[in-house]
Amino acid sequence: MSSSLEPGGLRKAAAIACAWLIVVFAKLLTGVRAIWAGTAPKAEQTLYFANHTSHGDFVLLWATLPPDLRALTRPVAGQDYWEASPLRRFIGRDVFNALMIRRDGKGAGGGEAANPVDQMTDALRSGDSLIMFPEGTRNIGEEVLLPLKSGLYHLARACPQVRLVPVWIENLKRVLPKGTLVPIPLACSVRYGAPISLAEGEDKNAFIARARAAMLDLRPEYDRAEEISPS
Repeated sequence: MSSSLEPGGLRKAAAIACAWLIVVFAKLLTGVRAIWAGTAPKAEQTLYFANHTSHGDFVLLWATLPPDLRALTRPVAGQDYWEASPLRRFIGRDVFNALMIRRDGKGAGGGEAANPVDQMTDALRSGDSLIMFPEGTRNIGEEVLLPLKSGLYHLARACPQVRLVPVWIENLKRVLPKGTLVPIPLACSVRYGAPISLAEGEDKNAFIARARAAMLDLRPEYDRAEEISPS
């Protein structure tokens, strides 16, 4: 009979405790609140696609999901970052159950890495929900939202049964700027929009443009006002 004191049981208990601490810390630091603007939390398989400005993005989104959905939702994460140390590896794999992807195209033993879209498709087909960032990389510049990669379109085609929920993460870029080790306490929000789906006959460019607009439409009013330049 297995015991919770065996190494596997201890590791699982540590992961559960760590997950609780991460959620509490994220909420205390940012006062984060979930705003379900066009949808509601549902126990249905979902692909959440969000803007990406910080390593903490998926943590904040994950933390705002209801606990039952959080347990079913895997962040898509860069393997090079989350396996750079034993602590990150434990948090990425044991706490978040992240879907690790190689961003340098190299696989084990120097071979070719698995295609990230194929990895996400396999995870969705196996029943997982995912958190992904369709910009493909962190946006550290002044542009509001980088161009979206085509992966979201291919996932929508391959897995039409999955809800596609746009998300806008507000203020986290200011909480954890690039190169900063100590977060700055600021209020954040995670805004969930109405699900979209690939329309019959819709091409890649039209779908990506619509997905981008769905994300941008979730921004708070003050954020949109910043884009208006004086005439």
